[in-house]
Amino acid sequence: MGFEGAEESGGTEVPQSKFRYNSPFVQVSLIGLVCFCCPGMFNALSGMGGGGQVDPTASNNASTALYTTFAVFGILGGGIYNILGPRLTLLSACSTYVLYAGSFLYYNHHKHQAFAIVAGAILGVGAGLLWAGQGAIMTSYPPANRKGTYISIFWSIFNMGGVIGGLIPFVLNYNRSEAASVNDATLIGFMYSSVSIEVVEIAKLFGNWKMLLIIPAAWSSNFFYTYQFNNVNQVMFNLRTRGLNNVFYWGAQMLGSIGIGYIMDFSFKSRRTRGFAGITVVGIVGTAIWVGGLVNQLTYSRDDLPEKLDFKDSGSDFAGPFVLYFSFGLLDSMFQSMVYWVIGALANDSETLSRYVGFYKGIQSAGAAVAWQVDTHKVSFLTQLVTNWSLTTVSYPLLVVLVLLAVKDESKADLEEITKEKEAAPSFAEPASEK
Repeated sequence: MGFEGAEESGGTEVPQSKFRYNSPFVQVSLIGLVCFCCPGMFNALSGMGGGGQVDPTASNNASTALYTTFAVFGILGGGIYNILGPRLTLLSACSTYVLYAGSFLYYNHHKHQAFAIVAGAILGVGAGLLWAGQGAIMTSYPPANRKGTYISIFWSIFNMGGVIGGLIPFVLNYNRSEAASVNDATLIGFMYSSVSIEVVEIAKLFGNWKMLLIIPAAWSSNFFYTYQFNNVNQVMFNLRTRGLNNVFYWGAQMLGSIGIGYIMDFSFKSRRTRGFAGITVVGIVGTAIWVGGLVNQLTYSRDDLPEKLDFKDSGSDFAGPFVLYFSFGLLDSMFQSMVYWVIGALANDSETLSRYVGFYKGIQSAGAAVAWQVDTHKVSFLTQLVTNWSLTTVSYPLLVVLVLLAVKDESKADLEEITKEKEAAPSFAEPASEK
């Protein structure tokens, strides 16, 4: 108990603690805590719809700037991570998140978009670096046969940031049932390779058939946030209820990641079969949830907005939309955890996986940038829902093909060799030169 591997010392095997600093468990948990503090709190602010403002225009434009630079630096992020190493990459990335929250504190008083848009663009640079580093650590450090479990550990810690972040606006605005924008206290609460090799390797990704098959899944995986946050949570619920909804939205992500992680690691002996099973489960659950979304969407439109729901005052009318929003969070975590597992099964070395994850995050962010402008240009709610549903549906058969052609079942010898490599892996906090 308490040991996950062993190393040889003087002809004998010395058990290694699961909780040693450079173990995969501790390292994935640490990157989960980093994301808890930074993108976890960012998610809570975004989930309010419109950045917690009455008019979502400023938030939409800031998000467009964010995801435009994120698209570029997400793709470049894997190469930058390989050059700078995890310590410098994560340190520089995390510093950009507080500026974004501060920009909305400024907007709360002055109603000028420029600061929020510039802060969004800067955050996109930092987010691209952060998620490339996160993806490399989360997919390359764990043993090959436990990647789903480690992804669920990360996803649960990370989304606890969204849960706690959702409590901030709920508590601070609890007695403001008619409030339309958040108060100041809410916003304050959020606040080893060579360059030439990486340039060549990143350029090759755009002709890599594995990455091409991932594009629809990557594009769709943040595309639906705009619809869910702005056109469901913001449109249907009052301010304090939106905060409560976010607690359950991000809480649902924790449950979804644990469930799909179990399927991806333990449902069948064959890794490839586990991949097929996971994609099938997510496809079925996703279809059911989008059907529920369609039923809900047919009750209102951009030209016929519903009366705001309150968790205390709306009675049974609150239940259906609340369960739908909770289910959206469940689907998000299941979908993204599934894609991360597939990416993690495509290679074993950190350098390759950091590029793959960077490509995924770059395409994902490009899709998100488009989605925020789609909403800014007042595209109908129904059209946005159907587009989101279609994009996620198209991605399932392509991921099945990817698993069929590129994911190999591990032999016992492969698993033992990979596990030994993971046991000797350095921590992400160590200097790049020691990696």
